[in-house]
Amino acid sequence: MAGAIIENMSTKKLCIVGGILLVFQIIAFLVGGLIAPGPTTAVSYMSVKCVDVRKNHHKAKWLMPWGPNQCDKIRDIEEAIPREIEANDIVFSVHIPLPSMEMSPWFQFMLFILQLDIAFKLNNQIRENAEVSMDVSLAYRDDMFAEWTEMAHERVPRKLKCTFTSPKTLEHEGRYYECDVLPFMEIGSVAHKYYLLNIRLPVNEKKKINVGIGEIKDIRLVGIHQNGGFTKVWFAMKTFLTPSIFIIMVWYWRRITMMSRPPVLLEKVIFALGISMTFINIPVEWFSIGFDWTWMLLFGDIRQGIFYAMLLSFWIIFCGEHMMDQHERNHIAGYWKQVGPIAVGSFCLFIFDMCERGVQLTNPFYSIWTTDVGTELAMAFIIVAGICLCLYFLFLCFMVFQVFRNISGKQSSLPAMSKVRRLHYEGLIFRFKFLMLITLACAAMTVIFFIVSQPTRLLCPWGFSRQEYWSGLPSPLPGDLRNPGFLWASLVAQLVKNPPAMGKTPVRSLGWEDPLEKGKATHSSILAWRIPWTV
Repeated sequence: MAGAIIENMSTKKLCIVGGILLVFQIIAFLVGGLIAPGPTTAVSYMSVKCVDVRKNHHKAKWLMPWGPNQCDKIRDIEEAIPREIEANDIVFSVHIPLPSMEMSPWFQFMLFILQLDIAFKLNNQIRENAEVSMDVSLAYRDDMFAEWTEMAHERVPRKLKCTFTSPKTLEHEGRYYECDVLPFMEIGSVAHKYYLLNIRLPVNEKKKINVGIGEIKDIRLVGIHQNGGFTKVWFAMKTFLTPSIFIIMVWYWRRITMMSRPPVLLEKVIFALGISMTFINIPVEWFSIGFDWTWMLLFGDIRQGIFYAMLLSFWIIFCGEHMMDQHERNHIAGYWKQVGPIAVGSFCLFIFDMCERGVQLTNPFYSIWTTDVGTELAMAFIIVAGICLCLYFLFLCFMVFQVFRNISGKQSSLPAMSKVRRLHYEGLIFRFKFLMLITLACAAMTVIFFIVSQPTRLLCPWGFSRQEYWSGLPSPLPGDLRNPGFLWASLVAQLVKNPPAMGKTPVRSLGWEDPLEKGKATHSSILAWRIPWTV
């Protein structure tokens, strides 16, 4: 026999392989649920209103909200009026982290969203399509007594989306607007212990800068970072699993090349999937502990994109190679209609990611969602990718339907067979149908997981409550844990037999005289439609 796969593996071997995979999955989930802490932590920061009456404010020094060199502070905006403090002299200062704490490279990334507390005033209401313009400076240091080093300084515009639920009358002055949270900053590494934000709201009536934005009372930030304990468990799992995946992949391909025939398409796709799985699981994140690699988030997205594209392609080709009446079998060109949507969707998401996290490599305050054009482009990319995913799943469902229809047509010949052969084929068909249903379910779960694992950027424009809820989902997990266990069963099934011995095993076809065998003789030998003569 030239190969083996799940359809004709012995029940004992199939149960052993499935049991081992299930045990590994359970252990992985128990480690994540019982040992690892929550993936992320959200910390709230209230800015301190500092006063800076000097010229060239940000070029002189950094204003600290607390500590021995803390700034001259005011409690609220009303206090600035008798002291003749102008709006341009007020600096909202935020120290990261909170007092008596420090940041760590194990936190991996920092994501900040901003909430403005805006009071209603009859003579200073929020205009339609109002935009707040912030002059933001970010600095870092690794010692409490060291000088601050500038990391970024940008003008950060954000559109306000606020509503006032009470009547706009004199007695309701002072009540706060209900405003949507705003995306503020994202950094792909946490290489320093302390960070400092100085936020200014410069007012220029001639240029209409920060005019008609209401009376801003306070600025609040919410910072989200990965938990250090979770990062350590995650690194340990990837470090442990990567060598085993690599060894299995090498062993698998060595066995394939030892066969007397050249590798078929499905074998090549499984090997390519193993390569993509190894690529996504290589624990390069260890280097982020010692190096300030802000591109790690973007690199992680690219690795995930390659893995998902390969996995979705695998499901399509796997079903196609099992279609008994498929004439263009064993050629990747025969799947261009099904693989095309995967390529288009992956390309759209890659462009979206480069427009978002790619720009953030040089400007951590950038967000594609802050402008109308950017929002429309981002939504266009996401919608096109969603349409491609739907088309892909429809193609897959149609292919599975064709497989089931072909099998139903062949089943009518079963009663004419002997009892032993009929029982053998009934068991074979049952496994095959179960295999197709598992394939469809795994593909559906893959699509669903891919959709729900992207909400950090997709849901950000619609509010913090969703952002906080979903913040843990994008946290990386080893690719093999995301991949259904059936994939590895397919791969390991190739290793069940010794290839040199298989080439010498006497094989007798059931022959064209058997009606059930019609349409199967041209099937690739890896799919095991030609079976040893046992009756």
